[in-house]
Amino acid sequence: MKFNLRFLFIALFICTISIAQNKGTISGVLTDKDMNNAALPFANVLVKGTNISVNTDVDGKYSLSVNPGNYTLIFSFLGYESVEAPVAVKANETVTVNQGLSSGSYTLKDVVVQASTGSKQKESALLLEQKNAVDIKQSIGAQELSRKGVSDVAAAVSKTTGITKQEGSGNIFVRGLGDRYNSTTMNGLPIPSNDPEKKNINLEIFSTDILEYVSIDKVYSSKLYGDFAGGNVDIISKDYKGNGYFKIEMGSNVNTNALAEKDFKLQRGISSFGFDNPSIPNNPLTQYNYNTLQMDGKNPIAGSLGISGGKSFNVGDGGKLSFFATANFSNEYNSIRNATAKGGVNGAGVANKDFYSYTDMGYQTNSTGLLNVGYKINSDNKVSFNTVYINTSSQSKEEYAGYIVDLANNGNGLIRRFNYEKNSLWINQLLGDHKLSDRSKLNWAASYNIIDGSMPDRAQNTFRNEPNGYVLSSISRPDNHRYFQKLKEDELAGNLSVDYKFNKNSDDEYKGKFTLGASGRIKNRNFEASQFNFLSQPGYTNTIVDPNNLDLFYNETNLNNGYFNISTFRGNSQVSNALDPQTYDGKQTIFGGYLNTEYKFNPKLTAVLGLRAESIVQNVDWNTQLGDVGSDELSKVAFLPSLTMKYELNEKQNLRLGFSKTYTLPQFKERALFVYEEVLQVKVGNPYLYESDDYNLDLKWEMFPTSDELISFTAFGKYILNPMNEVTIASSSNDISYINTGDYGYVAGAEVEYRKMLFNFDEVNAKKLSAGINASYLHTSQELNADKVDRETDYQVVFTNTKSQFTGASDLLLNADLSYLAEWQNDRSLNTTIAYSYFSDRINAIGTNGRGDLVDKAFGSLDFIAKSKLNKNLGLDFVVKNILDPKINRVQENASGDVNVLSYKKGLGLSFKLNYTF
Repeated sequence: MKFNLRFLFIALFICTISIAQNKGTISGVLTDKDMNNAALPFANVLVKGTNISVNTDVDGKYSLSVNPGNYTLIFSFLGYESVEAPVAVKANETVTVNQGLSSGSYTLKDVVVQASTGSKQKESALLLEQKNAVDIKQSIGAQELSRKGVSDVAAAVSKTTGITKQEGSGNIFVRGLGDRYNSTTMNGLPIPSNDPEKKNINLEIFSTDILEYVSIDKVYSSKLYGDFAGGNVDIISKDYKGNGYFKIEMGSNVNTNALAEKDFKLQRGISSFGFDNPSIPNNPLTQYNYNTLQMDGKNPIAGSLGISGGKSFNVGDGGKLSFFATANFSNEYNSIRNATAKGGVNGAGVANKDFYSYTDMGYQTNSTGLLNVGYKINSDNKVSFNTVYINTSSQSKEEYAGYIVDLANNGNGLIRRFNYEKNSLWINQLLGDHKLSDRSKLNWAASYNIIDGSMPDRAQNTFRNEPNGYVLSSISRPDNHRYFQKLKEDELAGNLSVDYKFNKNSDDEYKGKFTLGASGRIKNRNFEASQFNFLSQPGYTNTIVDPNNLDLFYNETNLNNGYFNISTFRGNSQVSNALDPQTYDGKQTIFGGYLNTEYKFNPKLTAVLGLRAESIVQNVDWNTQLGDVGSDELSKVAFLPSLTMKYELNEKQNLRLGFSKTYTLPQFKERALFVYEEVLQVKVGNPYLYESDDYNLDLKWEMFPTSDELISFTAFGKYILNPMNEVTIASSSNDISYINTGDYGYVAGAEVEYRKMLFNFDEVNAKKLSAGINASYLHTSQELNADKVDRETDYQVVFTNTKSQFTGASDLLLNADLSYLAEWQNDRSLNTTIAYSYFSDRINAIGTNGRGDLVDKAFGSLDFIAKSKLNKNLGLDFVVKNILDPKINRVQENASGDVNVLSYKKGLGLSFKLNYTF
């Protein structure tokens, strides 16, 4: 028996060896016809009628081992037309079958837009681009954003290494550097800010529905404007491929805090769609024509509705015309409940405003529309047009109850602020790509953008709760006011570049490339604000009022009877220019030219040496409540060298180096003598503020074990001359201003990223578990020099410390996610992700006059995302955000101990979304 088994085993082994030796091999390369025959990675090659298949590698290559015979190969890729090719295979021979794929007449019926608008939405394709590029950059595509339940660009970029989002806003910090050090573009063209306080637009207003991917440059290259130190966020809009599809989706969302409010109320008279734009009423000083101060109850259940579609047409010989459009509306309710807040805390920990109760109820809307038209004239020429319109609104009711020095010393004060903001942005872009010859290529782009931002009719009232009821404060005129703000900005920008390849080698490859380019932008801003103060007159200062029905006191009859009067910062109706608003106007022109030289010294080493020259002129004129009419000009000519080097250690590993010099400009409002008042702080501009110069160094190692895996480590440093900060200046009201606070500052840190496929449970029907983690450690330090401030400005600052971290910089940043994907027959699938993010303590404002630094304390956030396809047409998504619901704290780190100045919880966010694709 043993002999028979041994004989049988030997026979089977010999037979197996014989069969293996007789097999043939099919190999080749797949290319993308729509992308000038570039390699097409991660496409599928299947032997028809069998289970034998393989995916192409990062270079588009594949290889199959089969028995001798005649076969048919099927080449396929999502969003592209499948192709069948016959092949005859002989024993022990290799047959080469190369194939190009095109979107051609492909009809998109069972694939959502993420699969159809180009491979750069795929995580694997973006990793390939990162691997092959000489520039050092990170990208996050629509596929990854969908998997992580990300709905806006601000949340998208915060998922990448070294970037965090400021709590309660769309502002981001890149490697510890905030708004002033970063820039935002769309398809490589600048876009304006919708906030007079900020340089960059609020990234939360950009829905991920309009983008293909987001690229983050944290290393400077000369094609970018020189106003760069942290990073540049480039939003790449969708570029449709395919024959036609139409998709509709609707959803609902709730915030648990808002849902728990027994009496969720907002100011009456504001439309729920967010397009209202109230203006200053007629005769605002002599007649009472203001909107009501009464409130309406709301049902805090929000929703969303969106449609999208695309279609491509063949035009002539090799031409293609493509259309893609999307429109959506979404809203959201939120609430901060049972919170506490303090303002004006001194070094001994005593606050001039100490609120035992702080409540903020809010409602936001976002209406977005995008149209993309692309015309591929032929394989060498393409032009495209993008127009994007975004309208956002934010309505809130803030209430602060507690102690207010000299007004409510018994802790019986109440401040209520109704705020409504509306911003509309219109982006128009025309772009062209032209292959002039095998050696040269021309790229050009132009844009015209308009921003219209307004804060129409902010209302604030201040009360004391006396034994008989509430009375309005009559100590200071601004305690009770209506505020109207308008911001209009337009910007014209353009880019032009020509590539020329040189030094062809024996393999018909060019070793070098020159890029000569120019870019320019002209930005104009007009800002105006009017505040109407309501002061109770003698005899009516103790009138009992109903805070929930102030229309009984503030009305036309009581104004005519002298209960109160209305004035601006210039005075009342008796002053001829009383109605003149506060204004500032800004104009900024930047023109630059650059020359990049890219050269491949050998198969492993490539370097890009760049030099950019820029002329910058920034003018600001103002007429503000400080009684000042003035102007100022900042001009600069900058020469900005940059060097990027890439060394390929092997096929899967790269070593990269980046060095550059850049600068950082102050913003219009920071240099205008304009006062902006919040409930807890007052800000004023500084016309003596000037630019910083920045020196940047990066060293990065990266490894790509497979097509969808990455390991990377980066060390970086930045040295900044004359850094700018927001600090409290010596003034009666502890105003905050913008100051060059010292001669130098620096940032040093390290980043690590790891993406790993943990398990692949089923090769045929995808069932896999993957994970990703990225973390960064930062050390920042800057000199604080009071003598420099006194010498260079009209302000005085007494710093509590002689050194400080940069504001917004966390020592530790962490993002992690775990995803499970399962696909079944009949187009059914389930993708679930758990995502976690964390940041350690970071400085919100630098301490002065014996006060410690204001510090935002560390916290972590956990989200759960589930996205399913019930069949080829119907999809269902479920998302839970902020599962841990941590308490968010801001403290002032005084020498005597920390003082908690702000504490609240955001609540959980739950959303459902149903989508149907035709």
